[in-house]
Amino acid sequence: MPSVAIALQPSLFEGDHLDSTEFLSRWEALPDLKYAELINGVVFLGSPLSLDHGTIDHEIDTWLGIYRSRTPGCQGGIDTTWVMGRKDVPQPDIFLRILPEWGGQSSESVGGKYGAGAPELIVEITGSSRSRDLGAKLELYRSTGVREYLTVELSPRKVTWRQLVRGRYHELAPVSDGIIRSRVFPGLWLSPDGLWNGQVLEAAEPGLKTPEHTAFVKRLASAHRRK
Repeated sequence: MPSVAIALQPSLFEGDHLDSTEFLSRWEALPDLKYAELINGVVFLGSPLSLDHGTIDHEIDTWLGIYRSRTPGCQGGIDTTWVMGRKDVPQPDIFLRILPEWGGQSSESVGGKYGAGAPELIVEITGSSRSRDLGAKLELYRSTGVREYLTVELSPRKVTWRQLVRGRYHELAPVSDGIIRSRVFPGLWLSPDGLWNGQVLEAAEPGLKTPEHTAFVKRLASAHRRK
């Protein structure tokens, strides 16, 4: 009886050079692989995450989740795959975006399976991936139009919140009370000290009570009605 050859999908390996279509095709054939990225055509795979990384990830997700719950028209997510071009498919730690039907700039890939384009805010918790987060991924997010990029470096501890202004990232500095305030998401306030101390919501709640946040919610609702 003649044998039948079965064509197997090639695997993914760190350092492979692929385009986004081939990268996603290979990854979708590997259901047990939970983390992979394509940056400038090069494949990067995940590494074990530290306790510090998981703790800060939880704090940031809680902080942004509270904001999203009080700001209709926004959406957040963790470890979501984003198709940002022919050679770029990052998997940022956390994102926050304005939904496209509410006036946001991002969209969904064909079939709606992945994010497409640039969400308004991306957060990366930076440990072993520091060189990539502050190098190739920073440049990718800048060039694709991610309007704010927040990095949380674990060692030494450092929080940097950048805003895209005329094609370049500029750091948002804390004001006299030590709180950093988003320009894209009014009322989204972060205390770096509160983040490290597990008290991230102490600055978040006052931001949500500001007139700026109230006005932002109204602007989003108005944009949604016009769609």
